[in-house]
Amino acid sequence: MNNSMSDFRLNVFCSVAKTLSYTKAAQELHITQPAITKHVQELENQYKTRLIERMGNKIVLTHAGEVLLEHSIAILKEYAQLDFVMNMLHGDPKGTLRLGASTTIAQYVLPPVLALFKTKFPDVNISLISGNSDDIESELMDHHIDLGLIEGNKRLPNLKYTHLVDDELVAIASTQSKYAKYDEMTIDDLRRIPLVLRENGSGTLSVLTSALDRVGVKFTDLNIIMQLGSSESIKLFLENADAVSIISFRCVTRELVSGTFKIIELPQLEMTRELCFMQLQGESEGLAHIFMQFVLHEVNG
Repeated sequence: MNNSMSDFRLNVFCSVAKTLSYTKAAQELHITQPAITKHVQELENQYKTRLIERMGNKIVLTHAGEVLLEHSIAILKEYAQLDFVMNMLHGDPKGTLRLGASTTIAQYVLPPVLALFKTKFPDVNISLISGNSDDIESELMDHHIDLGLIEGNKRLPNLKYTHLVDDELVAIASTQSKYAKYDEMTIDDLRRIPLVLRENGSGTLSVLTSALDRVGVKFTDLNIIMQLGSSESIKLFLENADAVSIISFRCVTRELVSGTFKIIELPQLEMTRELCFMQLQGESEGLAHIFMQFVLHEVNG
């Protein structure tokens, strides 16, 4: 089998295995669903074993599928690191890179990586705008930025998404709040307890809304007393109010260590999401590509 074709099939399989959906994998990779199915079947023929089983309307990985996923992730990660190292041999890049990042990424993920990148590539000028995920998508499609970084699970067909790192939303309250006595909350608690949440259009709110939909709860059923445009604003609000919020774990790591906030478990809600790069289809070269490889190398080791 041609090595490049084999690599692509592993990429296809990873997409199916992570989304547990042929349709979502086809949308993510911008190929047809029959092509996705064909690549998976050819991998099964190659390894002479079933990788995916259908159970009613759902698909699940077999044990062999789980083994292949683990090794495929490692192989594709090594290829990404090889690309990064080899591209760095071309000399020192120069020019201007226009970045756009959703608020959580701009505040809590990018700053240390930007500092490292600027140290290594001093001749690259970087501009960064921040906003919610919808804002960044619009900026990219209007060609106002070269590369976007967003959170959430929404995917637009004319954009290419590359996984950066996983993230999780958590419920938090001030340790001085009367809600600090809770170690976990139910959906019924969320209908009653005052909530301070992110604004409409944010990736954080999109993930929360999807999690509620999966358990048959409407966003409007919640007792929302305020929506704010950043996690920093929410944290300052919570320090002065008896209320609860649901934001990224990455936003509160320092406050959890210092004892300012505590996490309240929400066992009925699954609120994981991807932080990812976002590019226009067909634009994968230049400074944006170098920066993306650099960040992947630094964040994922």
